[in-house]
Amino acid sequence: MRLICLLTSVIAAYLLAALAVPATASASPTAPAVAPLRGNVTLHDPAIAQGAKAHVWYVYSSGDPGVGGGTVQIRKSVDDGRTWSALGTMWNAIPGWLTDEVHGANTMWAPEIFRHGDTYYLYYAVSTLGHNDSVIALATNTTLDPTAPGYRWVDQGKVVRSLPASDFNAIDPDVIQDAAGTPWLAFGSYWGGIQMVQLQWPSGKRSPDPDRLHLADRKLPLNAIEGAAMISHGGWYYLFTSWDRCCLGLKSTYRIVVGRSRSITGPYVDSTGRSLADGGGTTVLASSGNQIGPGGESIAGGVLAYHFYDATAGGVPRLGVQNLGWTADGWPHLTARPAAAAATRV
Repeated sequence: MRLICLLTSVIAAYLLAALAVPATASASPTAPAVAPLRGNVTLHDPAIAQGAKAHVWYVYSSGDPGVGGGTVQIRKSVDDGRTWSALGTMWNAIPGWLTDEVHGANTMWAPEIFRHGDTYYLYYAVSTLGHNDSVIALATNTTLDPTAPGYRWVDQGKVVRSLPASDFNAIDPDVIQDAAGTPWLAFGSYWGGIQMVQLQWPSGKRSPDPDRLHLADRKLPLNAIEGAAMISHGGWYYLFTSWDRCCLGLKSTYRIVVGRSRSITGPYVDSTGRSLADGGGTTVLASSGNQIGPGGESIAGGVLAYHFYDATAGGVPRLGVQNLGWTADGWPHLTARPAAAAATRV
């Protein structure tokens, strides 16, 4: 979950650092005006995926200790992501090996879904707030539809582990496949910024390649960058990240920032040519109107999903869904999605 809390003693240092945002990320694009989503949309860290049927979408999100044992929550829409209903959680409890390994963990964080062949791969993290004693783990399924024969999330174990002595944090996983069909896992939060390792099919686990790449870094105290989401478009690979502070309700300062590269392994640069590994980044979405602190993003099928804090509801975390458009020179921007004509039962 992209819910990294900082110790009280360093909050002041962060606030000073946040004022020193690089000029390359100073623009503040806003969300297009659109009717609010309907139904069950209170969540953090959405991972959006298209269903097998037309107009059907699923969202997987961070867990709540009081719901399904803290495991990943599932929601469904049958009207192209405008009305959402809850489908429960993927399991009734976090696997015991994970709670044994990460003491004090009581929720599964920031899932991401990737389909390869006939298998859905769900990556997620288990950690505790403000620490990098963390695990990215994997579960697989043959369908996203809980009513379909054979529906079952199967625990596939550990993918990446970080320890208190590590220079990175193994949370916020995202998977992308390169032009050759090789899968890659991007991840990271604070500490050493955004990392990448090579995976392999069909296991979905790490490949024999031991390298861990460093893709993005704020180059500011506390390194407030996390929540990688990657896509390819027009011969480029794009790395979206969430900058600044999440999970403070109306005081949240999250925003979504992007860079791109011709190579999946980087270097990634922003729209001015500054490297993301050296503090660069172009803002795609920042706070505006009732949407405070947008971030925790996920991208699928030309749609960007994220969470924000609703200024009209006292800072309750809500799901946001917008279409992703492209400028003539290949930079992403958000476009409004028309509201559904009428309430739809899901």
